[in-house]
Amino acid sequence: MKTAHLIGICGIGMSATALLLKQDGFVVSGSDADCYGPPKGILDRANIKPTLTYAPANIPEPVDLVVIGRNAKLLPSENDEVRSAYERRLNIRSFPEVLGDLTKDRSNLVVAGSYGKSTTTSIVAHILRHAGVDAGYFIGAEPIRSATLPAPSDIGTAPVFVLEGDEYPSGHDDPRAKFMHLHPHDVVLTAVVHDHVNIYPTYEDYTKPFRDLLAAVPGDGQVVVCAEEPGALKLANESGARVVTYGVDTGDYHAADIRIGARSRFTLICPDGLSVELETALLGRHNIENIIAAGTCLLSRKLVDARAFQAAVADFAGVRRKLDNIALGSAVPVYEGFGSSYEKARSAIEAIQLHFSDNRLVVVFEPHTFGWRNRANLYWYDDVFAGADLTWVAAPATQGAATHAQLAGSEILDRVRLSGIAAEPYDPTHPEAVVEALRPGDVVLILTSGDLNGSLEALSAAVAERFALG
Repeated sequence: MKTAHLIGICGIGMSATALLLKQDGFVVSGSDADCYGPPKGILDRANIKPTLTYAPANIPEPVDLVVIGRNAKLLPSENDEVRSAYERRLNIRSFPEVLGDLTKDRSNLVVAGSYGKSTTTSIVAHILRHAGVDAGYFIGAEPIRSATLPAPSDIGTAPVFVLEGDEYPSGHDDPRAKFMHLHPHDVVLTAVVHDHVNIYPTYEDYTKPFRDLLAAVPGDGQVVVCAEEPGALKLANESGARVVTYGVDTGDYHAADIRIGARSRFTLICPDGLSVELETALLGRHNIENIIAAGTCLLSRKLVDARAFQAAVADFAGVRRKLDNIALGSAVPVYEGFGSSYEKARSAIEAIQLHFSDNRLVVVFEPHTFGWRNRANLYWYDDVFAGADLTWVAAPATQGAATHAQLAGSEILDRVRLSGIAAEPYDPTHPEAVVEALRPGDVVLILTSGDLNGSLEALSAAVAERFALG
């Protein structure tokens, strides 16, 4: 019986990897400092019980594989359990290396880019499985659970394996981008916009791993790229690979006759003259773009037909933290957007404005990532909240603050106010202050890649209680 132990198992990527290892026949154990949010439910449903403390004794004896995450708390110098694994010279891998090992004999479709990759990966996997193709998949987020996507990963039996590919480094001792372990046959490239400034200080630094990824596409592979994002299109055209483009307005595959509503409708125009009428419950033009990306890679490869594609898109429920309403039953909806970058925040705000044009928009924002906290990006706050009527700004996260030019919360708040947006400091110990400022007819958008310092659930519950329907 093979055994695998994951240190830092409660990260979203690590928990999804744990599921794949269990499906591959491993007895899986793991440890972490805490476990909450989507990974807790993911592991609970898989009957994987993490130990919520770090200690060398957590590592089973014998053990065939130890997977170590890249969390700052998992350096050998800081973590006794990690140090013990190295001192014992165990078989240590990062989770992207494990993904590469598990999928090396599959036909891998890797979805990469600065934004849109979790949703696009989810849509592609959902469409394949909805059409009866038992594709394997790995998503770096939690899809809203359905018959097709009951978890963020599944090993599947079909040759095709769909993987979200991240440009972030693989491990503390492996600076290679995670997606460089994934053996791409085809790549979907959504965008290449400078991000992760603590790792890639310049745009040139940031583009290098994407260039390396595209260079790994084999001669019979293809790159599906957004025609409307200049950085991605430039890299794709320079790669030498076969390129197929997509976009909302332009591209080999594009949209026509877009009608926004509770269920938006549009026509997908394909280069062979085919047109497909589509409808979706997803919010925003950016999600129409994500659907077109999925259609481009699947229809161009004839992995599904138009009718199966149409039915699957209509049935796709979405991804957690990607504009899903977390206050169901409330007259004031609370949408959660994964606001880890400027582009993601803007697309979320624009989507809410598009669908709720007559409502007052209240944003609750946490500057959680390094990009939001870095002084070089202070100018982001000059227009990022354009369209919001009131913005609550939480204090910036402090983990890793010494590694870059960290902004103070007061600087962020002052800059937002200078932009002309009404802004208030958010106190995670008193989320009721937000609720007290809400009015009937408002819509709330939460933008964070964290959990509002532990108050996210309490905030949404308080809104739902005060504005309960009926």
